[in-house]
Amino acid sequence: MLTRMALSRGITAHRLCKNVTFYMNELTSPGAGSHISEDRKPLMLMLPWLGARPQAVAKYCEIYFRTGFDILVVESEVKDFLWPRWGLNRCKLLLELLQSERFVTRPLLVHAFSIGGFTFAQLLVHMSQDKQKYQSVTNRIKGQVYDSLVVGSLDHMAVGLGKTMFPRWDSLVKRISLLYFSVFKHQTVDYFNLSIDVFWNTPVTAPSLFFFCENDALSDAQTVENLVDYWQKHGMDVTAKKWEVSTHAGHLRRHPQEYLTSLDTFLQSLQITPLKAKM
Repeated sequence: MLTRMALSRGITAHRLCKNVTFYMNELTSPGAGSHISEDRKPLMLMLPWLGARPQAVAKYCEIYFRTGFDILVVESEVKDFLWPRWGLNRCKLLLELLQSERFVTRPLLVHAFSIGGFTFAQLLVHMSQDKQKYQSVTNRIKGQVYDSLVVGSLDHMAVGLGKTMFPRWDSLVKRISLLYFSVFKHQTVDYFNLSIDVFWNTPVTAPSLFFFCENDALSDAQTVENLVDYWQKHGMDVTAKKWEVSTHAGHLRRHPQEYLTSLDTFLQSLQITPLKAKM
């Protein structure tokens, strides 16, 4: 996924399983100036948007490489969204990976883009249904970043599927998707509703940062604001950066300085960054 230049600068890639790649950042290996031991080195769980191009994801990875994170990139698939039970099964395997010897002691930071937030919600479903089994994972999540979270009505999910995967036929895809959801309600909509409810009443109470904008057809700004307000009223530390005009999952490209400043301030507040590199 990453460029050869990035990999040659001390980043090694390990394909752990389908759609899951671990990028080890040797810039913070012992003796490279890190004040954090290898088994306590923070791990970024990155959940890109559907159909994300490798070059686009690499730009976000570079940000976290510069601040010393290792990164676990988990790519979502359309089939996991269209048949959520498959996505739930995959997320259970991901939780097992996060509890494996390689990662079990490491603090976690989550960065979810667009429908990648739905993938994280499916993780939360397992974590909420078996709190004792996954309590250690819950406790290890030290921060959450949500960029262009697809929230709102079922229409938003259908629009999101069309615009991200089939932009030339997005209106047709929306109509077909809504028909599909109505026919297979118990296999789709009921799972969506469960994931949405768990996300709002999340077992993860770590500080959160939201990036969103007013003109996003996929992410309803009012719903995001309602979610931020709901979490804040329940005692969570939540920061939101909103623009009047921006691009879905493209805020970094449209507003680079504001995006990086907000992200840097958030990361510094968590006090888990291995390096004090300037973004």
